Amino acid sequence: MKSIVLQENPDEKLVFKDSPTPALKAGEALIKIKAAALNHRDQWCRLGMYPGLRFPSILGSDGCGVVEKVADDADQSWVGKEVIMNPNVNWGDDPEFQGYNYSILGMPTNGTLSEHLALPAHRLHSKPAHLSAEQAAAIPLGGLTAFRAVFGKGKVKKGDKVLITGIGGGVALFALQFCVAAGAKVYVSSGSDEKIARAKELGAAEGFNYKTEKWYKAAQKLEPLGFNTIIDSAAGPDFGEVAKMIAPAGSLVIYGTTAGTPSPINIPRLFFSQASIKGTTMGNDQEFGEMIEFVNHHKIEPIISSIRPIEEAISAFDEMEAGGQFGKLVIKIA
Repeated sequence: MKSIVLQENPDEKLVFKDSPTPALKAGEALIKIKAAALNHRDQWCRLGMYPGLRFPSILGSDGCGVVEKVADDADQSWVGKEVIMNPNVNWGDDPEFQGYNYSILGMPTNGTLSEHLALPAHRLHSKPAHLSAEQAAAIPLGGLTAFRAVFGKGKVKKGDKVLITGIGGGVALFALQFCVAAGAKVYVSSGSDEKIARAKELGAAEGFNYKTEKWYKAAQKLEPLGFNTIIDSAAGPDFGEVAKMIAPAGSLVIYGTTAGTPSPINIPRLFFSQASIKGTTMGNDQEFGEMIEFVNHHKIEPIISSIRPIEEAISAFDEMEAGGQFGKLVIKIA
């Protein structure tokens, strides 16, 4: 089967090659993948910057496909259905925190960037009917991460004022769509005026170009009392200023450090305003189901930056590394 494989080769870490079709184990389903999508963790694996790398491995945490068959002891009703896959592997019993043997589909477990995937049938969810295979493939990891950040940690509700930094990435865009659907007033930041304009088309009230000197002053002028929830993936040199914009009793939810080491924050301002800074990553299995229900109810359509065949998948990794995409990079497989 066609696949994108991470190999232990300093000259070329990713290769497009044929791999054996997986054999079913007890409780598993065999899915013929129609489309997959990239996440930053795939690129970090390519760069050797992800923990627990295993070679060779088929990457990919996001996908949509059709169940071809299931093991004898699994639910036979899945056969023939279009599905997406919960990328959690062994979240554990505590809904608040993943277990210590937790991992994510696509490393070290073989993932979705291949023509076939075998995984436990209890990881399957029906594809949202209003979405194409390519759209549905874009949902799992980014949608789950955003859903937990927005609702599980950020507690966003109708009428809240929300700031989402770094708009353009998959998680940030899902967060924007979820917040708008919930009735919040959403602001965004980006280093691109074009991305800010596109975010406004999706419902953002205003945007701020963080390449503008002291861009946060414009945000503070529009919302002098601050934001009920700030969802940040950057950290970096502006982190201290972003933290100053948390409204009384509000939250700053952070799921990444793409801009590097965070600058210091004003601790007295934090505790006198009863504010919180919360870390988050991924989400539990219940939240995955709730996220799919939310997508179905609000007919949310993931934003796709590009679609290309699996033979050209490595060029999508290059596009992600360049950072110019707006939305998910989708790979058409069948």
